[in-house]
Amino acid sequence: MTVAIPTLAADDALAECLASLERQTFSNFEIVVVDNSGRGAAKAAGRVRVIENKRNVGFGAAVNQAFRESKAEFLAVLNDDTIADPDWLAALMRAMEASLEVGMCASQVRLAGDGRLDSAGMLLCPDGSSKQRGHLERREAYACPEEVLLPSCSAAFYRRTMLEEIGLFDESFFLYCEDTDLGLRARWAGWKCRYVPGAAVEHRYSHSAGKASALKAYYVERNRLFLVMKNFPVPELLLAPFWSLARYFWHAVLALRGRGKAAEFQRDGSTALRLPVYVLRAHVEMAVRFLALWRQRKRVKRQLTPGQFRQLMRRFSISPRQVAEL
Repeated sequence: MTVAIPTLAADDALAECLASLERQTFSNFEIVVVDNSGRGAAKAAGRVRVIENKRNVGFGAAVNQAFRESKAEFLAVLNDDTIADPDWLAALMRAMEASLEVGMCASQVRLAGDGRLDSAGMLLCPDGSSKQRGHLERREAYACPEEVLLPSCSAAFYRRTMLEEIGLFDESFFLYCEDTDLGLRARWAGWKCRYVPGAAVEHRYSHSAGKASALKAYYVERNRLFLVMKNFPVPELLLAPFWSLARYFWHAVLALRGRGKAAEFQRDGSTALRLPVYVLRAHVEMAVRFLALWRQRKRVKRQLTPGQFRQLMRRFSISPRQVAEL
């Protein structure tokens, strides 16, 4: 097994993450830290190998580097600002080995020092936005293993056979939503995802890029559009802009009340008037890349019918208002 950890800061948080992996009850694994800092800040030691990049190549590209150098049957991804429970890997292995239909597993990701959940898998809005299932809820409410749509890449587990079939992370995403894109491609190919509550990690939420930074606002909006273009059935693709308008409406309403992501963006020192600029910029880039995205869409391996995929979208959906609130 290979555990891939992309890092940009390579700071004390990474050291704590690596220490938690040394306490795992499952021992047959290697750790590959992909250092995107450009300054060689991460150091190899023991079971830890380091891939040094001269610049930040992005989250997905970093994970792909680790996966391409691995021959392991199972591949895990872990954020550098997480602390894994000692039984994390063992619990994921048990869940994966229990069914050959399962190609990916979602961990129970807890907010560090809070006790509430960060994620128990992911949900999908009809406009392509993805949000953490169970975010800010009590973890006791998500204590049962069950099927979910796809995992959050803050702590995800993948079967190599699945990745060889559908491909690795889309490196053009650079940051954010690449886990949703990969997960949806896996679902199209007929693979399932299992939520494993016994595989727990604590997460310092958005330790690197900030909870509501300008960087995050742009990439989340742009990559949402990429994801819709590549993965949504045609009727849902055509309806997605109307769902986006509903989300923008709720962002505005909640911001006036001092709530939601738009208000958080303002509290972090930015003006809400900048958000439409990021939205416009994201749409322009999607238009520029339209033909390339359409070609990628044609290459997605599809075992499900559009109707079956539509049922998955509805089963694991989140409303535009809920997206704006979280």
